[in-house]
Amino acid sequence: MEIKLDLHVHSERSLDGCMHLDDIVSQARTCGLQGIAVCDHDLTLEHVPQYDDFVVIPGIEVSTERGHLLGLFVSQPIQAKQFDKAVDAIHACGGLAVMAHPFERSRDAGRLDDVMHLMDGIEVWNGRADRKNKQANAMALALAKQWNKPVTAGSDAHVLEEIGNGAVVLTVDALTETAIKHALLCNALRVEGRCGRS
Repeated sequence: MEIKLDLHVHSERSLDGCMHLDDIVSQARTCGLQGIAVCDHDLTLEHVPQYDDFVVIPGIEVSTERGHLLGLFVSQPIQAKQFDKAVDAIHACGGLAVMAHPFERSRDAGRLDDVMHLMDGIEVWNGRADRKNKQANAMALALAKQWNKPVTAGSDAHVLEEIGNGAVVLTVDALTETAIKHALLCNALRVEGRCGRS
């Protein structure tokens, strides 16, 4: 079956977030999504609630010296702040390490050359990334193609109306974390998105 997921959403647990998880899920359903990844700043979702016909993927957005790093399918705390150590910690939890909005603040693709082999994917659409660099998402897609990396997409939503501004479309056998992780690594059918408000 074909599903659509927003793989970068912030809840009220992020210092700059304000959304309760039940409200996020309700809004995501309204947007036609079958799931979301909760990626709060430096915090994991240790207790993942269950919903009928909707999946909540636990995650984290780690602040590192190389920029923000998403850990998808991670429900254990990640203490490391150094990029390569954070990637190792994400992998040790069985998660996927995804470079978040790599060109939101920098246009230098070469700065990531020595860590690209560590990445499980690149966020090629972020609903907020173009606020600082209008070419941020296009540059992220080019980077993913250059290194032949799987792609993800997310809204980076901090308020309800942003949910769904970025989404990845996958084909899965079942609406489970295992099936979704496999589909992401095998590459998405497509990514979709729209720019949020400035």
